[in-house]
Amino acid sequence: MKIFNEAQQDIASRIKPGSNISNWKDWKWQLKNSIKTVESFEKLTGIKFHLDEKIRLEQTLNKFPLSITPYYASLISSENYQNDPVFIQSFASVNELTVLHNELNDPLSEEHDSPVEGITHRYPDRVLFHVSNICSMYCRHCTRKRKVGDQDFIPSKEQLQKGIEYIKATPQVRDVLLSGGDPFMLPDSKIDWLLNELTAIPHVEIVRIGTRMPVVLPYRITDDLVNILKKYQPLWINTHFNHPRELTASAKEALRKLADGGFPLGNQTVLLANVNDCPRIMKKLVQKLVHNRVRPYYLYQCDLSEGLSHFRTPVGKGIEIMESLIGHTSGFAVPTYVIDAPGGGGKIPIMPNYIISWSTHKVVLRNYEGVITTYKEPDNYENIFCDRDCENCNLELNLEESQEITSMGIEKLLSDSNESISLIPEDNERHQRREEHDR
Repeated sequence: MKIFNEAQQDIASRIKPGSNISNWKDWKWQLKNSIKTVESFEKLTGIKFHLDEKIRLEQTLNKFPLSITPYYASLISSENYQNDPVFIQSFASVNELTVLHNELNDPLSEEHDSPVEGITHRYPDRVLFHVSNICSMYCRHCTRKRKVGDQDFIPSKEQLQKGIEYIKATPQVRDVLLSGGDPFMLPDSKIDWLLNELTAIPHVEIVRIGTRMPVVLPYRITDDLVNILKKYQPLWINTHFNHPRELTASAKEALRKLADGGFPLGNQTVLLANVNDCPRIMKKLVQKLVHNRVRPYYLYQCDLSEGLSHFRTPVGKGIEIMESLIGHTSGFAVPTYVIDAPGGGGKIPIMPNYIISWSTHKVVLRNYEGVITTYKEPDNYENIFCDRDCENCNLELNLEESQEITSMGIEKLLSDSNESISLIPEDNERHQRREEHDR
């Protein structure tokens, strides 16, 4: 599999003459040589900016820093970089300095829902555990632009322990999402320690990790990392592909390692103007994702963070894209389109309307082709009135797993745990006489 092309070789040589594929595939080498200035970007990509544009770009970087991995920069098409989806997502824009009156520093009110440092507890049974502000690349559309690049927050074990103690003391939390920044920016040893602490908490049923490493630094997904993660199943991993061009040979290899490791993989795409606001692009993206064993999870409407107005589309564009997916491709390839409500209201699903009308006895529906049909409601359905008196409810409310170890037949006779010595047919006359005699 060829994963070191001419563009990558060219950038590697400009970073340091003699650099080879071993350097390129070393994720720490990639981080060490991340592009953080306009000058280094020009040097490594060959793209040049006019002086007046560079001045405004520097002003942007003073507010929102730059960091691009050499790998991700190598995907930019220099001939048409202004319209390139990789360039638009990774390189600074003067449009980021335009802050509208309705844009917010913390649009999702994560700070208000933070009972202790690093924890956002918005939903009843799950928390977001903010374990780092640092990413391998700073996405220009990031909803947490207020935190990105904050070098003062590379959490120590003592800081992370505060979040762990909160989770331990909050038994309703069954689901913990590790987020950031990027959790995979932590060293392997700290990831190992953190997962060990969380999975040891009895009421934590699953841990999720949100990462963009398979997209922007796929070499971070090492065999050593996967072997650490495999110790802590069930572990769910969500990543963040926004355009089909990001699914390179290296990205696919990273996804293969994770999928082969046994982790359910999901993808969270952000709807971005001039990047993926096209039904054709989005359909190809979701189809390529499922081909690589990644389930499209969410399609996000771009948040109201400061400086993101040039990325936002009308909600109608998202509905149009959903119309192009539902019924037109596999159901499991269709993400849920959501708006993460400003002020901390959580994710609100936004879907096309397939119910045209309904009455007491019928529902009128339309399908993806525009065919209108009816569904007959049942005549004899008796609604169960719920008075919260669960002990006297007619429904089966024993919600524990059914036992699969009950033996029967010959297996029952062979079982060491069962004292039966024979199997008696129900209509055996001899035993019926015995029973009558015993009475």
